[in-house]
Amino acid sequence: MAALAGITVLDLSTHLSGPYCTMLLGDLGADVIKVERPGGDEARTMPPFVDGRSAPFDVWNRNKRSIVLDAKKEPETLRALIAQADILVENMRPGTLDRMGLGWEALHAAHPRLILASISGFGQTGPWAGHGGFDLMTQGMAGLMAGNGPAEGEPHRLPIAISDLTAGMQCAIAILAALNARHATGQGQRVEASLFTSALSLGVYEAAHVLALGTRPERLGQAHRGTSPYRAFPAADGWLTVGAAQANFWPRFCAIIGVPDLPADPRFATNADRVANNVALVTIIAGRMAEKPRDHWLTAFADAGIPAEPVLSYDEALAHPQAEAMQVLASIPGAAAGIRATLATPFHLSATPPSVRAAAPRLDEHGAAIRAALPARAAAE
Repeated sequence: MAALAGITVLDLSTHLSGPYCTMLLGDLGADVIKVERPGGDEARTMPPFVDGRSAPFDVWNRNKRSIVLDAKKEPETLRALIAQADILVENMRPGTLDRMGLGWEALHAAHPRLILASISGFGQTGPWAGHGGFDLMTQGMAGLMAGNGPAEGEPHRLPIAISDLTAGMQCAIAILAALNARHATGQGQRVEASLFTSALSLGVYEAAHVLALGTRPERLGQAHRGTSPYRAFPAADGWLTVGAAQANFWPRFCAIIGVPDLPADPRFATNADRVANNVALVTIIAGRMAEKPRDHWLTAFADAGIPAEPVLSYDEALAHPQAEAMQVLASIPGAAAGIRATLATPFHLSATPPSVRAAAPRLDEHGAAIRAALPARAAAE
């Protein structure tokens, strides 16, 4: 049995944040009906393509059914779909649903058990609520770009859609909480997540700095704000990460890299000392580690119980034996076109496991079946 079996999700969202949220709900067993405007979700146009299908779209739209619907021409059909749903997910600009006559007050009055989940760029209220919110803009607004990249140089965008994905995950968490509350109250509620606040929530160290000191955190590049050594280092033939700041790791680490007297240096005696003198410390460590191959260091650190791992590319990471053991990839049952495997759900439940049951739908693939299940008036519209 799936955890969300019997739950119907009406997905009015596009691109990534909302569809990622509903992908998680679908993986957990919900029936996700993806409502697409004529022409379809623009994510269907994102490269690369396999058999004419967008691979990115296929990754985050599995386990869904697609129906094409023009809300302006078929308002009753949309309302009939809402009437059958437990959860409505949307990521339109704030106010769009209100203009359609589907604002929270109207929906809650007509469907008290409905959970309305809204994802926006900058929230539903406040002076920036009307701004369009792409991942890039919210990374910039939330401090992520200012804090990312080399210590000196231009701001760097994280090369993953971190604001979109985090907002989608946080919205899914909030939806599950609302579902649990509904068991007790019988009432749905409005759930909100934004790319801006989701990105801001990731800056836990940076927020602590600002709140404690009232000053702007400096950009540190690879350095960690609270511990050292804790970063990637180049070996003779590749990169590896090392976390050797703990008191029980530090002397052992220094002995392995051939500088056993380093812990006695007052600049590096305590973790706080090493953080304060991180640049000098990194120069010493990097010089030693560049002398030998990566596997030499990984073996030596593993034998000493010091956390260290190779820096892998995405293709190497997906093919790693640990990734295989953790089943990070899932085959797509019955996939006749497009990609044949996808990223699996990144968490596990022992009794009600998530699963990939179906490929991402073709545009309007399930439209006829969905309409046939609606009340006669709406289906005939």
